[in-house]
Order: sequence, then structure tokens, then C-alpha cells
Amino acid sequence: MGGWDRDRSPGPGSTVPAMRITWRLLLGFLAVSVLALLAALASPSWPRERGADDGSDGGSDAGARAGAPATVRGAAPCTLHATTPREAARRARPGDTVCFDGDLSRRRLVITRGGSREHPIIYAGGGDAVDGITIEADDVIVEGFRSVRPEAPGIELTGHRVTVRNNTVIGPRGGDGDGIRFFGDDLTIAHNTVRGTDNSHGRHADCMQTFAGDTPPSHRVRIEDNRCEQVDNMCLMAEGPNDGEGDGRGTTSDFTIRGNHCETLRASQALMFEDVQNATITGNVFAAPTDHAIGLAYHSTGARVDGNTRHSGIRYEVGIDDSSRAGYRGPEPGGLP
Repeated sequence: MGGWDRDRSPGPGSTVPAMRITWRLLLGFLAVSVLALLAALASPSWPRERGADDGSDGGSDAGARAGAPATVRGAAPCTLHATTPREAARRARPGDTVCFDGDLSRRRLVITRGGSREHPIIYAGGGDAVDGITIEADDVIVEGFRSVRPEAPGIELTGHRVTVRNNTVIGPRGGDGDGIRFFGDDLTIAHNTVRGTDNSHGRHADCMQTFAGDTPPSHRVRIEDNRCEQVDNMCLMAEGPNDGEGDGRGTTSDFTIRGNHCETLRASQALMFEDVQNATITGNVFAAPTDHAIGLAYHSTGARVDGNTRHSGIRYEVGIDDSSRAGYRGPEPGGLP
């Protein structure tokens, strides 16, 4: 007797084989369904918000993913998507996290809309390229943008309660060649990288600079955990209003310079303070052989210096003039600033 013929209805003796095949099909269908459900749970189909924590660093070129912007560690999810800075200025509200969907790589990002003391507006780059950044607003956080050969300064900020973090500026050109310039009160400049400033054509191309001429003096400024790499001039040039070149109005004071990496290639010192009171300079690495690491001049009183690491080729850590000795705490100065 032959087996069951699939082209004919089963005969009287084929009831059991038919039931076996039915159960096998049912079990197979259930197994495939379970596997499909597990795969769907493991790989959600909804889009991830830009800024979710995937372990990338928006402050470096390595953070850029092929086909999508890099994310910034710890950044809030986007609450507003804008195509241009002008659209963001029109639509953003306190507490928003603004992400840009348009291509800004050939234009300067100009930020004019601020939030409130309690609810700043976050402008999140997620690794996006821009042709430099200008901030003219209070209560903003600007993070995760890349600028390669922007018009100098690569980032310029004027305002109060402004945070600039996790940004990269490479090879700023034109102007005086600076990477970052800042003016205002309660500022934080943290975890940024500035690389390749150029002193040619008479520039004084600092990693960071502030002054008080036609711009406001600055107070309560935190400069922490930044990297100034291959910088022709100084890592920081800070000038108050009474240094002989300022407007003589007000004071510049209360800077904290902590945990920065400083590679100065051509200047005599890495950090220079003129008419800046109450600077705290601690835990920095001075990685290139300048004459001295820190200069204090023109009544830069009340400075505290400790815990810094300096290149073996640096002759002494602190240079100071007589007008700046009041309230100084730190290693014995080795000479003039």
C-alpha cells in the first residue's frame, strides 16, 4: 500500500497522518510569530531623536555618523525642528531644544533668541557643520556644532548666562584669527576643542579671548575641560577695561580656568590676564614649552594658582607685575608676565 497522496482527499486509513501534519504547521506558524515579535521588540521601528545618548561625542569629528549627524552625550531630545536660524528665532520658546534640519555648513549660525533664567533654550548641533557661530542672546546653551575654517572668531558670544559646550572649531581664518571670543556675565565655556589658529599676516590668533572696549566686561566666567591644540598665540587672552586699551568702565573679574589642555606654539605665555581680578587657575595642562605658563599684569589681583601641569621646557609657571601681587596665592612667581 502506498502512502498518502497529497493530490487526493485522504482515505479512511489517513486520518492520523493528516492530523500530524496539521499540528506541525500550527507549531511552525507559532514559532515564526514569536520570533517576529522578539525581533520587533529588539529593533523599534520609530525614529530615534537626535541627541539621544549613543555614546558619541558631538564635540569631535569622530562623533559624525555616515548619513546622520552625531549625537551629543546627555543632550535633551529635540522639541523644535527648524530649517534656518531665522525660523528658530521666530518659533523657539524658553525650555525648547532646537535642532536644525537644514544644511548650515555654508552659513554662520546666528543665535538671537534666548530663553529665561530657569528655562534656557538649547541649540543642539548633534555634530552638524556650520560656518561659525555668533550668539547675541541671554539664557542659551549651544552645543555639538563643528566649524572647519570659519571666519574668525569661530564662535563669538555676547550675553548673560550663556553656555557653549562640546563644539569644535578648526582653522579659523581672517580677522585676528581667534577660536572663541566671549563677552558677558555668568558664562560657561566647556568641553570645546579649538585647533590650528594661525598668527600669519600679523594676527594674534588666540584659542580664546575677551576684552572690554566697545564690548561689555565679563564676570563669573567658567572655562573648563577645553582643548586648545596647535594654537599659535595664547590659549586665553583676558583683558579688563583698565588695561590701557579698554574703555575704563567697570571691571572684569571672577574667572575659573580649570582642567584645560593648552598647546601654545609661539606666544611667551599660555594664559595672560590684564586687569582681571580674582582668577582661579587650577588643574590645567600646559603642553608646550613657552617661557612661562601664566601672566598676571595691570592689577590682576586676587589670583589663585595651583595643581597645574607644565611642559618641562617652561621656565617658570607664573609671571607677575607688582600691581597684581595683592591677594595672590600660588607658586612663587619666576619673573615678569
